[in-house]
Amino acid sequence: MDTAMVIDIGRSALWVTVLVCAPLLTVALAVGVFIGVIQAATSINEMTLSFIPKLAALGVALLLFGSWQLVTLVDFTRGIFQRIPALFS
Repeated sequence: MDTAMVIDIGRSALWVTVLVCAPLLTVALAVGVFIGVIQAATSINEMTLSFIPKLAALGVALLLFGSWQLVTLVDFTRGIFQRIPALFS
């Protein structure tokens, strides 16, 4: 295994991580900002108020994006396993 292969695997792993995490993080950020604006407009300063909407939104996002995330992770893992024979040649 040479340095270029290690860097390529690491780059691929980081890219897959970004792709898998991006939808959930974006939904959590959007809901958090929306709830924050609502709290600022109504002067309600309850810290736990944003927890339930974020949890519900993340559940919906997992239902929408979960299968795609799983397919992306499985494809990456298959790619890693397919590279194993090249390590010994």
